[in-house]
Amino acid sequence: MSVHLIKLAVGVEDVAHLAALQQARMLANDAAGLGPYPRHITRHRPKRAAELLDDGSIYWVIKGVIRARQRIRAFEDIVDADGVTRCAIVLDPSLRATHPKAHRAFQGWRYLDPATAPADGASNGAADLPAELARALDDLGLL
Repeated sequence: MSVHLIKLAVGVEDVAHLAALQQARMLANDAAGLGPYPRHITRHRPKRAAELLDDGSIYWVIKGVIRARQRIRAFEDIVDADGVTRCAIVLDPSLRATHPKAHRAFQGWRYLDPATAPADGASNGAADLPAELARALDDLGLL
């Protein structure tokens, strides 16, 4: 049985901006010999890693709205510049737009039950809506 992660994309304006940031990081990772995959570095390895690797994804909250997801490929232990062990979440390079769904701010990452995860794709151009409008429409049950 799979489970997902949800994470705030802090400082990210929209899905295109997230894609551009990850593209730059993938090029840097590839040049450093780490492979051409985006990685998200976090303090702790998820305890439910096996469930996450069973078709799990990371859902990105951009400006208060879940807007995209990426499949999780692997978890790697890394040591940062201060000698502290961290966890690198290795992601599939393709970002998939999701049906916009409002989500409150939180710190770190959280597990996300597949039953409550938004569906892929966006209906009626909802993926292109400004985050504030998408959040308001979702709150009204119109998305």
